[in-house]
Amino acid sequence: MNMSMTRAQLLNESGLLETTVSSEQVYDGYFFHVFHDKVALPDGATAVREHMKHPGAVMVMPVFDNGDVLVERQYRYPLRQVFVEFPAGKKDEGEEPLQTGQRELLEETGYTAAEWEHVTDIHNAIAYCDEVIHFYIARGLTKQSEQALDNHEFLQVMRVPFVELEAWMKQGWVPDVKTQLGIFWLKEKLFSKACD
Repeated sequence: MNMSMTRAQLLNESGLLETTVSSEQVYDGYFFHVFHDKVALPDGATAVREHMKHPGAVMVMPVFDNGDVLVERQYRYPLRQVFVEFPAGKKDEGEEPLQTGQRELLEETGYTAAEWEHVTDIHNAIAYCDEVIHFYIARGLTKQSEQALDNHEFLQVMRVPFVELEAWMKQGWVPDVKTQLGIFWLKEKLFSKACD
């Protein structure tokens, strides 16, 4: 692997770019908007690309001063099971990612945070969706209120030691990809010395 490659060289579109020939919205839902596009490929051929547009989301990794983290248990209907996840939610129209994170943390857990650190952004379904999830670490947590969940939203908040959450992940109990990535980022940023 060539480690001297620049970002521009790595992401150069030459020989890879697909150009939209036509685009038809085939579903306009509350949350997802699905498109059926015809694209021109780099070799001149055409192909169909079906994809979804998503408003974007934020995931918050709330960390207490002693290293405990705040997670949620929530039933996810498409997979028909309960998942352990960090607090997260979709961006409202016109909302900046940090505002979304602050709102979601307060609504879902009743906590606010004095310190916010943007860690990374991920695209979790690049083959068929433009969703971006912004990751934030939240510290200096203070309980402000009870949960103020959205209509038809049910979740349970849990405070757990980080090492226990990491152990759950290693045992396969935390299959949510964004939460797994959050665990790796937290270990790297905050707990690498304590967990080694």
